[in-house]
Amino acid sequence: MNPMHQPLSLNELQALLSRVFSPDALGEWALLLACLAIAGAVSWALARAVTQRVNSVFFGERVIDGALFPLLALALAFGARRLLPLWGLAPALFKLALPVLVSLAVIRVIARVLAAAWPNSAPIRLVERLGSWAVWICAVLWVTGLLPVIMDELDDIGWKFGTVKLTLRNLIEGGLTAALVLVVALWISAGIESRLMRRETMDLSMRKIAANAIRALLLFVGLLFALSAAGIDLTALGVLGGALGVGLGFGLQKLAANYVSGFVILAERSLRIGDMVKVDGFEGRVTDIKTRYTVIRSLGGKEAIVPNELLITQRVENSSLADPRVLLSTVVQVDYGCDVDAVMAALAAEVVQVPRVLSDPPPAVQLTRFADSGLELSVFFWIGDPENGSGGVRSDVNLAILRTLHRLDVEIPYPQQVQRQPRSEAGAVPAR
Repeated sequence: MNPMHQPLSLNELQALLSRVFSPDALGEWALLLACLAIAGAVSWALARAVTQRVNSVFFGERVIDGALFPLLALALAFGARRLLPLWGLAPALFKLALPVLVSLAVIRVIARVLAAAWPNSAPIRLVERLGSWAVWICAVLWVTGLLPVIMDELDDIGWKFGTVKLTLRNLIEGGLTAALVLVVALWISAGIESRLMRRETMDLSMRKIAANAIRALLLFVGLLFALSAAGIDLTALGVLGGALGVGLGFGLQKLAANYVSGFVILAERSLRIGDMVKVDGFEGRVTDIKTRYTVIRSLGGKEAIVPNELLITQRVENSSLADPRVLLSTVVQVDYGCDVDAVMAALAAEVVQVPRVLSDPPPAVQLTRFADSGLELSVFFWIGDPENGSGGVRSDVNLAILRTLHRLDVEIPYPQQVQRQPRSEAGAVPAR
């Protein structure tokens, strides 16, 4: 092990702390602050030059919380630490600063990668906090010199399975290696997904299925590498994997069906993000298509999480699959004595002027029924933006119809009933 990277004993740590806060360490403090200032300035300059910073691992939300700043600060501090002997300075502050910067860089990378892979996820935020605590605890144990002692003690705790012996130290090191490999795989998949989602030449649904497939493939390959790095024989997992596959096939049929249905929906493009659909009595706009479920948001703000299997096996009404135009209608009654032909022509001419009503195909007015109180006219019109709802445009059309009937002095008849009462031959009302 390189002496520069060896952990410190307690006595060495006490001596180091006394040197860190002595006047002789002012040069190191100035050099460390310069490294941090340069890292911050470079990060801000690069952030201003980059336009796409949504879910960025390097820049984060406020640049300072991204991975680029601690990585640059660590690189500059490491270079400055190597130059200290050339300037006749004995390193004291940098022996403490380097483990802190390493820990900060690891935490920032893990946090930003998880946030980019699963944004706005409460369980992932909990994993971030637990990971941060674990990294800081390991850094403190390393600086104080207790980490090697603890690892040696964990190496004595083990189990034997046939010819294979596992120790608690092996499990911890294997778990850390697996976590590191999976974070790298997620980082790569997040970068590829971000590039795919920015390609406007490809259909959005195809971009989603490509991103999901790449993430699943990278996670599978990363898991294999992680298991191999942990010392687990992958050939021994063949029989166990077959048995687990049979058990999962029976126990997780619905879950597997939802995942398969999700890929089928994305591949066939039977549903696309932005489509107006009606599923199981719930109508709304498709806002996201996951591999297991689809999110549908109604115009009233409610969101429904629909399993993908339901979208495959049941009837789904899609208002914008092949053509976004939707036919709407409203009904009005007019007096029997009016000029029906003139009224129908006037209503069609007025309705076509309503905003959101399409002129091609034009509105149509039909005499659909001879009602008890008047003639029933049905007004049919088309809209091209069903995602904006139909209540507002139907209200505008009804107001236009009402104004037209008032202008033409055409009455909307009230329901009327004529009651005839039989009389006796003498003209008197029969007694009851």
